[in-house]
Amino acid sequence: MPDTAGVMRDQSLLQGPVSYVFFGFTQCPEVCPTTMLELAQVKELLGAEGSHFQAIFVTVDPERDTPEILRAYLDSFDTSAIGLVGSPEQLSSMAREFKVFYQKVPLELPATAGSEGAEGSDAYYTMDHSAGGYVYDRHGKLRLYSPYGAAVEDLAADVRQLLSE
Repeated sequence: MPDTAGVMRDQSLLQGPVSYVFFGFTQCPEVCPTTMLELAQVKELLGAEGSHFQAIFVTVDPERDTPEILRAYLDSFDTSAIGLVGSPEQLSSMAREFKVFYQKVPLELPATAGSEGAEGSDAYYTMDHSAGGYVYDRHGKLRLYSPYGAAVEDLAADVRQLLSE
């Protein structure tokens, strides 16, 4: 799948640093910004070792999350985070590999004066998606699933352990 610079990435991306892979979207109201903030806190807790920990954000909303939008979003949390923006087919394939759920959900717009309200406009939607991340060791081996809401200190300790192996 291509990253935000258009460079095709594969499993070799997981070689070297400890990696946290998760699926989300930039207009997510809670899970994604919270996760990105927590990953930045993990890097901070790791100190100098934080440079050997990378966040990999796979958008589940390639329709709205252009490479430029995703890059700007990630940069507001961690300029070294990697964003992947693929075609709907690439996303579907990768999500199957990770057993990740995502689904477009139309939003019902509130009625305005003189209107009946709008339902399901293609322009107004959110994305339901799995919350949590996959932690890979330096050799690209999946070692841990970190559920959404796990303590930052616990994740930092897990990453520190993987970095020491």
